[in-house]
Amino acid sequence: MKKSITLLFVFLALTSLASAQKALGLRLGSGSASGVEASFQLDLSKTNRLELDLGLESGEKNHSGMTLIGDYQWVWDLSEITEGMKWYAGAGAGLHLFDNIGIGVNGQIGIEYTLQEIPLQFSLDTRPSFFGNGYGFGYGAALGVRYKF
Repeated sequence: MKKSITLLFVFLALTSLASAQKALGLRLGSGSASGVEASFQLDLSKTNRLELDLGLESGEKNHSGMTLIGDYQWVWDLSEITEGMKWYAGAGAGLHLFDNIGIGVNGQIGIEYTLQEIPLQFSLDTRPSFFGNGYGFGYGAALGVRYKF
């Protein structure tokens, strides 16, 4: 019985992921941690989504390494300005793998536009963050380009 319930839960989760709107692309950042991130967005509803970013960064004090950031975002429609425009804000957590491991929290706020002819999304956002193990406070801006499917 326990296996059946687990299998049903996994099946339902995979089915909902298959039908959800997704976006995949790059996020190019500048500021205290500049670099490039592979970016994945998964719409949970019309007003909520998850964003996962895996990046290679070169930060201040000659640090370089990898980051993994996950954000829960609230999304608001700006169609009254122009079709395909939205703004979003969210919060999340991350992992920095530089000289040592830093675990931290972050916020994110930005604006995005999706082309109507082709499902290409452009975004501009900022992500202030605080990470432990000597990394401290970071702040920068990023330009994102993603393909929505």
